[in-house]
Amino acid sequence: MPKPESFPIEKIFVPTKLKKAIKPEIVGEIAESILDIGQQAPISVRRDGDRLVLVEGLHRLEACKALGETTILGVLVPAELAQHKPLLSERPEVEAERIKMARLKQLRLEKEAAEASTAALKRVSATEAPRARPAKGVRDNPKASPGRAAKLPPKSLSDWITQQKGSGGRY
Repeated sequence: MPKPESFPIEKIFVPTKLKKAIKPEIVGEIAESILDIGQQAPISVRRDGDRLVLVEGLHRLEACKALGETTILGVLVPAELAQHKPLLSERPEVEAERIKMARLKQLRLEKEAAEASTAALKRVSATEAPRARPAKGVRDNPKASPGRAAKLPPKSLSDWITQQKGSGGRY
């Protein structure tokens, strides 16, 4: 297998047929990955006169362009091999891996959103707790009847709904 080398991005020609296959969401995922761990797989290019023609790695190339890179790791393949090798994006195992990674990313985002929501509710509860005062005349009076105690603000949305249902209020 040829050794990966660095190629100037502006010298790489992308055939029109490949340009039609660009998926912005994949480019974004790859760009994030490149920022985190660097480019792991080289692209494949072939010589065509003075220019290089992209054979494989469209989304990696576009991700590097989006990140402002001027060079990209790639391997130079002979024209004969370029025509017989199926594109990486056409391989079913690659598509399955991409779907799996997208699913994992979605689960991670959902988990982060849930954690952020929980943290926001805790902050709101913490800031509202000092403001809550007992009703007038109910301060630590052991003789006060339990039915006349001040209502505490609900701690969660479900507590609030339960409180509204109990009092006949609209919610």
